[in-house]
Amino acid sequence: MRKVILTCAVTGSIHTPTMSPYLPVTADEIAREAIAAAEAGATVLHLHARDPKTGKPSASVEDFMGFLPRIKQNCDAVINISTGGSTQMTLDDRLAPARAALPEMCSLNMGSMNFGTFPLASRYSDWKHDWERQYLENTRNVIFKNTFTDIASIVTELGASGTRFEFECYDLSHIRTLAYFLKEGLVKPPLFVQFVLGVLGGADASAETLMTMKATADRLLGDAYEFSVLAAGYQQLRLGSMGVMLGGHVRVGLEDSLTDGARRDLAPGNGHQVARIRRILEELDFEVASASEAREALALKGADRVAF
Repeated sequence: MRKVILTCAVTGSIHTPTMSPYLPVTADEIAREAIAAAEAGATVLHLHARDPKTGKPSASVEDFMGFLPRIKQNCDAVINISTGGSTQMTLDDRLAPARAALPEMCSLNMGSMNFGTFPLASRYSDWKHDWERQYLENTRNVIFKNTFTDIASIVTELGASGTRFEFECYDLSHIRTLAYFLKEGLVKPPLFVQFVLGVLGGADASAETLMTMKATADRLLGDAYEFSVLAAGYQQLRLGSMGVMLGGHVRVGLEDSLTDGARRDLAPGNGHQVARIRRILEELDFEVASASEAREALALKGADRVAF
């Protein structure tokens, strides 16, 4: 039986505290949610940090170190640190946590793009914090920047410590860019490719788009890759399950969706989302991979070689 790598993205930088009381903000909350996700079956934990006082996305090494050692000490899951940060951080800001922690995995957005979260601002009128509305509105005018030079510098610098990557592909062009880096020898198989569906400015969250992205990756990457599916919002469970049936893996978590699937009720935590997708997969006769199995499949360096 082929085993499925189940990633949980615990808090992210898209949603704001007003949107859900379950969104983890402090180091205690992020650690608790990450450990709960691992206990529910998550193989990989994809992590961002937040300012503990305001809940605003943070690239502070101190904020990351408030939870990274605790998570490592309390579970065996692979820890994956974002290099995406948020659209409103500089490249050096975004890379600071990974440079300090030298994790087994990092996320890596495979191109510059519009990344629009501003439609969320119209859904709320009573905000917990002053920064939230403007933070969302700013995405009308800012571009997430990862140029060819940026990508090359990230894979070279972080790759030198043995860190490997979750290559986040928001569109077909990102798959082609990854194929270029593979051809040039700057990235090595096995590649772990995350198809990101449903972000405004990127590919839409539909079955047709997922099929097209997989066909493109098959053509351009051949047998050099494993893929996972991330679908923003209420399509999370549907398209994630479809991705597994197509031979891939799956990512869930409050970074990607605050809801409990198509019912659109607020999910009470990351562990709840992990448990739901795991139950679905097991009903379909799939088995979730252990952390050690994921390390072997993705050629990771091991938790003993990180800096936290």
